[in-house]
This record gives sequence, structure tokens and C-alpha cells, in this order.
Amino acid sequence: MLSLLRPVLSLLSGVALLLLGSGLLNTLVPLRASQAGYPDALVGGLTSAYFAGFFIGTFVAPSLVRRIGHIRAFAFYTACCACVVLLHTLSVDPILWLLARLALGAALVGLYTVIESWLNAQAEPPQRGRVFAVYMAVNLGALALAQQLLHVEGGADFVLFVLVALLVCAASLPVLLTRQAQPQLQPAPRLQLRRLLAVAPTAGVGALVSGLAMGALWGLLPVYFSRQGMDASGIGMSMSVAILGGAALQWPLGRLSDRHDRRFALALACAAACVFAALIPMTMPFAGMSQGLVFLYGGMAFSAYPIVVAHLLDQLPPEDVLAASSSVLLVNGIGSALGPLLAGLLMSALGPAALFAWFALLQGSLAVYAGYRYQAHRRSHVPGAPFFAMLRTTPASLEMLAAESEDGRPDDEPVGNEQAGTTRDRPEGAGAARD
Repeated sequence: MLSLLRPVLSLLSGVALLLLGSGLLNTLVPLRASQAGYPDALVGGLTSAYFAGFFIGTFVAPSLVRRIGHIRAFAFYTACCACVVLLHTLSVDPILWLLARLALGAALVGLYTVIESWLNAQAEPPQRGRVFAVYMAVNLGALALAQQLLHVEGGADFVLFVLVALLVCAASLPVLLTRQAQPQLQPAPRLQLRRLLAVAPTAGVGALVSGLAMGALWGLLPVYFSRQGMDASGIGMSMSVAILGGAALQWPLGRLSDRHDRRFALALACAAACVFAALIPMTMPFAGMSQGLVFLYGGMAFSAYPIVVAHLLDQLPPEDVLAASSSVLLVNGIGSALGPLLAGLLMSALGPAALFAWFALLQGSLAVYAGYRYQAHRRSHVPGAPFFAMLRTTPASLEMLAAESEDGRPDDEPVGNEQAGTTRDRPEGAGAARD
């Protein structure tokens, strides 16, 4: 494993530091905004602005990286992130913070584009599945650890923002010191959304609903915990529990989806998430029970998007995988931008508990839809691309999944049962018929 990771250790070190900073900031901003008297709708708008910037940056970053190279682009984007983070210390003006969140989303997606395209180039095709798995483990581990940095006290409101800026700047150091050759960033074509919905409607609907739910989770769950009287330590612990749930339960749910129809696995995960979301507000007076439910909800909610992507890969020939994955990422980004805004409006109108009503409504609706698609088209399982634990990321990292779908499976991991075939082994048109 060390020999596998040696070429990408510097990049993974940068990833860990970057995610420590951005993970802390994504919790810190809604907390500080709430403390400054922002209404819940505006707090949700801050997260929507971040995902809108992320969405815009997906189109801007590749051309910039091609023009100035990976290393210079990484240095450029880390400087942008540090400047934008420090803007939060100058004022709590809502317009300034909205613009800062928009700029931060665009800058961070630029950093992810550099890192993920570089990882993709450094890993040999048979190793990409394992490198991708390690990358996702570093992502989730850093995000969970970042929540504990809320414990840091410096006697001033700006200290945690300065810490975020330091971590983001430090993330550039291992990348700037690397001797690895810079790769060429290839364009990521998109499958037309109309065709995406025609070939795999469950994937399109699932990506949108997952974005609506997860965008609200990142932006408003810390606010909900704050309204329940939790201090920074409790909020950080609760957010870590949700993220660790996502890390722990993605794999068993993924293996379930590898062995059964993925729509069945998606319906099961979303139905469970709906129940857990409905129960969490009722159990808040009982800390142990509520934290357990937060863990389970995080595990189910974080699993929806990777199951959706794996289902999409099952339906398409290898030459369409990258285009389709990029398109489903676009749909998920739209949901992520709209979700916090809509959930924030509900919380402003109905109170903090409306956040979990939003989660339950979305997860329950997706469970019903996926279950309907499963029942309407139930047939014998046709194994396809294997499940990969993942977060919403950039098209660059999806090239790793594209390579895996062409090979059918990683070289050291079986898929489904002993008769598992590959995407290429299917009769023509078999994938589309499943959905």
C-alpha cells in the first residue's frame, strides 16, 4: 500500500490540511452568522452561495489550470481562499459574507480540480480504485477531525478564521514541494441532461434530492444544534458523529447495492434516513440516543449520492461514463445550492425542527420513487460497476471511476456474486432496460 501511495503522498497531505480548514469553516460560518443575528433563511443563503460558487468554479477552474499549470493554479487558489476567509473577520455584513462564500466555493473547487486530476494522472489505471478509496477516507477523516477544532479558544472571534487561513495556506506547501510531473487536464464532456434522465431517471432524481438534503445538512445542521443549546464543543462532536456515520456505513450499504438492484439499496437507505430524521428532534433531551440517531442518519444520507453514481455507471457503456458522471454532478450541485436556501426559509417560518422535517420529506420522497422504479422494473440482477464510497466532488476524480467501469472492477476486489460480469459483458441495451 505504501508503494501505491508514495507518488501521491504529498497531494494527500495537502488534501488533509485543506479539508481540515474548509471543514472547520463550513461549520464555523453558519454558527457565527447565527450568533450575529442572521435569520435562518439568510444562514441557508450563505451555504447556497457557497455551492453556487462551487458550481460556477467547476466550469472556470479547468481552463485556468490548463493555462497556468497545476502548481501555479494551486498556489493561486490557496491565496484566494486565505484572503476570502480573512474577509469574514473584517465585518459581519451579510452582503460581504454572501460574496465571500460565493468566491470561496469557486476557489475550493479549483483546488479540488488540481488535486483530483493530479491524483488521477499519478495512479495507474489498475490502482485508481484503491487510490480513490484512500482519497475518500482522507476526505471524511479530515472533515470529522475538523469539527473538533471548534474547541480552539483564542479569546477573540477572529481566531478560528485565522486558523482556517493557516491550514489552507499550509495545504499548498506539500504540493509546491513535489517533484512529480504536472499532468495535462483533459476536458470533461457532459451527457445531455435529457438523455441522462431517459437512460437513468433514478440517478437524475437521486442526485438532485441528495443535493437538496446534503446542502442543508452542511449549512444548517450546526445552526439547529446551536438552537438546542449546544456549545461549540457539543456542536463539533455532533457534526463529527454525522460525518463518521457517513464514513462507517457507506461501505456496507455499498456492498448491499453491489449484490442487489441499486434502486432497492437506495430506497432502503432513504427510508431509514427518513425515519431517523423524524426521530432526532424527539430524542434531543436524551443525548446518547440522539447522537446515535445522528450517526445513523449521517450514514444513510451520505450513502445516497455514491449509490446514485454507481447506479448510473451500471446503465451506460464505458465511453459515456465520464460525461454522465459529470452531468449527475451538475444536477447534484444545483440541488446543493437550492437546498440550504429552501430549508432556511422553512426554519425561519416554522422553527428549527423544520430542518429535520425537510430531511424526512426529501429522504422519504426519494425512497418512494426509488422503490417505485425498483418494483416497476424488477428483474434479475445484472452486475455492473462496483460501488465506491465518495463525496460530491469534481469531474476530475470521476475519471477514476470511469477507468474502473471500463475494467469492470478493481483488480483485487470481487463484485456482487461469483458470476459477476463487467459492464462490457452485458448484452447491448441491457443497462438501459434496467431503469
